[in-house]
Amino acid sequence: MNLDDSQSKSLSGSLLLAAPSLRDPNFFHTVLLLAAHDCAEGAFGYILNRPLDKKVADLVDDEKLGTLGDVPVFIGGPVGTNKLSFAALDWNTRKRTLRVQSHLSTAQAKKEIEKGRLVRGFIGYSGWSEGQLENELEQKSWITCAPPSKTVMNQSPEELWKAILGHMGPYYKLMANMPADLSLN
Repeated sequence: MNLDDSQSKSLSGSLLLAAPSLRDPNFFHTVLLLAAHDCAEGAFGYILNRPLDKKVADLVDDEKLGTLGDVPVFIGGPVGTNKLSFAALDWNTRKRTLRVQSHLSTAQAKKEIEKGRLVRGFIGYSGWSEGQLENELEQKSWITCAPPSKTVMNQSPEELWKAILGHMGPYYKLMANMPADLSLN
């Protein structure tokens, strides 16, 4: 997707891959799913490849959680890190899109699990004010792409950034295999 497109239409449902030059520790080598984006309102999303190595039951003491207690928790971003939220991810095979439902209540998250959807817990989220994301895109801090099939949902979180970049073509594959610290090259 080229930059002109990203500034004129919503990127909701797209992935943002942190460019190797993005050194902010909150976003270094992250894959972020944009849950909402509006050029005039801003954007928010969740980091998909920062597992917290906890399950919901480790953070919430509620015997009625059922299968929701086994849901993995991820660091969604640096904003609102005092809250646990739930999002359901659903791959639409016909449209080849990844749909995200965010801000789910515990009851809604349980229902999404029953429907066979992938539910994740997130501590915090990533957010941008009006024009902020577009500015970061212009500075080439992020690489935008459509979610590449169910790989997003099935790939090991630790390998997700590298896997997606590696499938985007030779230039991106080279980028994915660059050492994190170029001075060690």
